Amino acid sequence: TQIQQFFQVKSYSSMTALNRTALEEVLKKRFFYAPSFQAYGGVAGLYDYGPPGCALQANIIDLWRKHFVLEEEMLEMDGSIMTPAEVLKTSGHVDKFTDWMVRDLKFGEIFRADHLVEAVLETRLDGDKQARKAEAEGSVQPEKNKKEKKKGKIQTAVKLEDSVKADYEEILAKIDNYSGIELGAIIRKHDIKNPETGNDLSDPVEFNLMFESNIGPTGHLKGYLRPETAQGQFLNFKRFLEFNNDKMPFASASIGRSFRNEISPRSGLLRVREFVMAEIEHYVDPNNKDHPRFNEIKDLKLRFLPRVIQDEGKTEPIEITVDEAKIVDNQTLGYFLARIQLFLTKLGIKSDRLRFRQHMLNEMAHYACDCWDAEIQSSYGWIECVGCADRSAYDLTVHSNRTKEKLIVRESLAEPIVYEKTVLEINKKVFGPKLRQHAKSVEEYLTSLNEEQLEALKKALQDGNGGTKVPGKDGNQYEITNEYLSINRQTFTEHVREYTPNVIEPSFGIGRILYSLIEHVYWTREDDEQRAVLSFPPRVAPFKCLLVPLSNNPAFTDLVADLSKRLRMLSIAIKVDDSSNSIGRRYARNDELGTPFAVTIDFQSVNDGTVTLRERDTTKQIRENVDTILQVLKDLVEENVTWEKVMELYPTFVTQQLE
Repeated sequence: TQIQQFFQVKSYSSMTALNRTALEEVLKKRFFYAPSFQAYGGVAGLYDYGPPGCALQANIIDLWRKHFVLEEEMLEMDGSIMTPAEVLKTSGHVDKFTDWMVRDLKFGEIFRADHLVEAVLETRLDGDKQARKAEAEGSVQPEKNKKEKKKGKIQTAVKLEDSVKADYEEILAKIDNYSGIELGAIIRKHDIKNPETGNDLSDPVEFNLMFESNIGPTGHLKGYLRPETAQGQFLNFKRFLEFNNDKMPFASASIGRSFRNEISPRSGLLRVREFVMAEIEHYVDPNNKDHPRFNEIKDLKLRFLPRVIQDEGKTEPIEITVDEAKIVDNQTLGYFLARIQLFLTKLGIKSDRLRFRQHMLNEMAHYACDCWDAEIQSSYGWIECVGCADRSAYDLTVHSNRTKEKLIVRESLAEPIVYEKTVLEINKKVFGPKLRQHAKSVEEYLTSLNEEQLEALKKALQDGNGGTKVPGKDGNQYEITNEYLSINRQTFTEHVREYTPNVIEPSFGIGRILYSLIEHVYWTREDDEQRAVLSFPPRVAPFKCLLVPLSNNPAFTDLVADLSKRLRMLSIAIKVDDSSNSIGRRYARNDELGTPFAVTIDFQSVNDGTVTLRERDTTKQIRENVDTILQVLKDLVEENVTWEKVMELYPTFVTQQLE
């Protein structure tokens, strides 16, 4: 549709042009994924994965587990999807897990406000670029600031005033930092309308992204489908700590489905309503956020886009080592940013199309004190695929306060600590009888005060001749006197230190990573643009090897069966293609599946027990006996050796090109 085409009109000078329509046709033809319930018209934001999509996702998750859970000795759990409302009320999701949406005032179509602004302004900038190019070439004199009257038609080749162009670029650099009021002002100032109908839009309003439900037949217990896996991990912190023999620091991990009721799902797998997340919660001492393995990654260079650059309306990242990146709040956060880059590039993501963008202050999650997104560049622009946040002690603190269960670490001290602290003591014999039904409300307020606030209250009592007013949790003011309580400095000797850990959280959107990877490895052969190739690294390719007999001649049957069995015993995922199509055609359609290697059985195989091994990207083939080929294939699949190295190690191989 025209609206879908509108959201796809973007220009990215730093990446090779990609024919997304051709790629999507390949993905559809090979059933990587497809819209769910399509026979019934489908539901936006819901997708089914076919065999190659399932295998690719499983391989990504398997690599994630090896790279993080196994290598970092993390404690993995699988938590409940259905979550009681009280848990998410405490975490802040019920009140704060929202996006801004606008509505077509005539037809009611809904858009996410920041995405609409971003898409419209990027399209206008793309049109400005085309117009300036045409003007420079002297081919067509561009029309300046002419509005297209015809509804639904998108005017692209329009030259913008230099000041307007600069304004658009600054808005886009700060797009994640705007409030609803600010987005509304931008929409009005720049005359942004529904791009399909040309109708005016409403002011932005907040929309909670969680799916609400009821637990049990009575409907009395309200719940939500979880928007993240993190809360289940936080509520099991005590069990994790005990399992880890009370040692700090440590990390928990969880992989599973999460749900977000997106305002306007678009862009395929990049913005969906049901998706797989892989999340890590790394618990660390708030007084020491150094990481013991930081030296292993400190010299790794990352492309950072810090907040200060975005504030200037710029988007060009700086490339520095993790050790040099003092803009990152602490070592542990920097360590995980580096580990995230190593994971993504190991998958096949191109490092020059990967950056780490720091959150603007206004877009920071309600729980975070610093946050960086690993953004991958695709034909849809820069897409957040991994968030890495320092959640401080927020989650453990709020759940502890609500449940009265201590989610803390106790650390025996080699030397006792002696310190003074301002302490509140309530005289229960007077406090309760005097305040009666309001006593609990006032007590909750008083016990929530920190030392500085207690000292201020003490001074207020002194200045007020022993009396003053304080608010209760109900919002009313109540008179209290020195008779009700005492506030004094006391000396404490601590042999055991108690603290609430801070949490560093890397959070991975597996579907977004999967789609971005597909774009990064997609290309077409120079001699034939119809021949698409997906150059997945062997470790994540859905199928590792194609087994292809020259024809369906019965002479090949036993050899195909034997090779199939032996490949399965080596845990190599195979696909047998014994169709009547030509060898070249069969190679080509498995190139579209991203299968890196192919073993071909022909009449020579029957006679002397040799087979050919074809490599996907070069299309070159080598021939040797079955045992040698299987060993080489095992090493290639496990990425213990490269194809180039194989040619060096086995110089007796005869290289052929049988396409």
